Amino acid sequence: MKHEELLAKYARSRRDIEARLAHFESVGKKGGRQLFEELCFCLLTPQSKARSCDSAIHELKEKKLLFSGDVAAIARVLAKKTRFHNNKARYLVEAREKFSANDFALLSNHTFSGTERHAREYFLKNVKGLGLKEASHYLRNVGRGSTLAILDRHILKNLVKCGAIKSVLASLTEKRYLEIERKMEKFCKQTGIPLSHLDLLFWAEETGEIFK
Repeated sequence: MKHEELLAKYARSRRDIEARLAHFESVGKKGGRQLFEELCFCLLTPQSKARSCDSAIHELKEKKLLFSGDVAAIARVLAKKTRFHNNKARYLVEAREKFSANDFALLSNHTFSGTERHAREYFLKNVKGLGLKEASHYLRNVGRGSTLAILDRHILKNLVKCGAIKSVLASLTEKRYLEIERKMEKFCKQTGIPLSHLDLLFWAEETGEIFK
């Protein structure tokens, strides 16, 4: 994809992208319980569709399981919505046990303390089930994603199409992830499209919508 074509697509989508990013910022200001919902959403996303994961979170809330359900009850809901439902149910409960005290104050503190990369490093090391992609995704969804790349297959595919990287590997090591993130940053500087905007632009290109 030529830069001119990409920039034309960005011009058409920019207003919607900015509105979505403003929404993410507003989510981050709604308190610890909302932060936990977004963290759980990102725990569910590996190898599962975003819309299905969002539906799972809504069902868990409706059944009053998100903030109090045990692993087995949560897994029964996730089995209809995501892959690896048993593992993800355990990750969700472990995260809840770690952060739920004082209305998720610890979660709020680590989400908004330091730089975005400092925050990502904390979640990468301290929340089981979160890799670099998922930790970046969580922070972006609460308004802290301006310097972080969410390198899923949609983004990688489009980075290849635009010539920012040469190919997509079957799996990404942490070192390779960070290398591609730097290349994406460089590409963003070349095109003038902010990193967080390019992510949503590529998502819209692949899925037909700007979601999360």
